[in-house]
Amino acid sequence: MSVLAKPAAVLAGTPVDTAMGAELLRRHGIEALCCPVSREPLEQAAFQVKSAAEKHRTLREILQGAMARGCGSAFIYCNSLSGSADFPALAEELGLRIVTPMDACGLFARKFSRLAVVAYNGQALAGIDTAMVRANPALLLQPAGIPAVTLDIEAGIAPEEIIRRNHLDALLQYFEACGCEALVLGCTHFPYLAGALGACTSLPLLDPAEEMVRLLLN
Repeated sequence: MSVLAKPAAVLAGTPVDTAMGAELLRRHGIEALCCPVSREPLEQAAFQVKSAAEKHRTLREILQGAMARGCGSAFIYCNSLSGSADFPALAEELGLRIVTPMDACGLFARKFSRLAVVAYNGQALAGIDTAMVRANPALLLQPAGIPAVTLDIEAGIAPEEIIRRNHLDALLQYFEACGCEALVLGCTHFPYLAGALGACTSLPLLDPAEEMVRLLLN
C-alpha cells in the first residue's frame, strides 16, 4: 500500500526520466502514475519555448487527466520543465499539490554561498538560478548546461563513457578551482552518473529529487 492516500502523478520531459521519477517514488513506498510530456529530449526542449499559454494548457490537461485517474499530487521530475512553466499557478488553479525541483533548489541555496550547477539546458539553469537567488540573494552560482549528457543518458551509454566523451572530469576540476562548495545535479537524468561523478570530484553532490520526496511526504 502507498504511504500516500492517493497516487502521485510523475511529470517529466520524456518517458525515460518519467520512469526514473516513478521508480524513485516507488522505492519510497509511493504509488506513481507516469505522465511524460514529450517523446524525447529535443521535442521537450521545443515544448519549453512555446508560449506560456500553450504550455499551461497542455500541462493542465495532463494534470487533470492524472487527477481523473485518482492522483492526489504531482511530482515534476524534470528541472528544465519545472523552470519553464508556472507550476505554482497550476497548483492553485487545480487545487493540486505539486512538488518541483525548484522547491528543493531553494532549500539548497540557504545552506551554501557558492554552488556549481549542471543541467540539461538554459531553461533549467534559468529556473534554478531564479529559485536559488530568491532564497539566498548572496549566493554565487557557477552554471553549466550540457544537453549532450542527457542525450547520452537517454541512449543508455555507460556513466564512465559519458564522463569521458563530455569531459566532465575537467568541468568538475574547474568547479573545484572556482571555490564551489557542492555540485547540484540540475537535471533529473544526472543521478544516473552520481557514482562515477563522485569518483571524479571531492565536491558533495546535491540531488534535488531526494529533497523533493521528503517535501512530498511532508
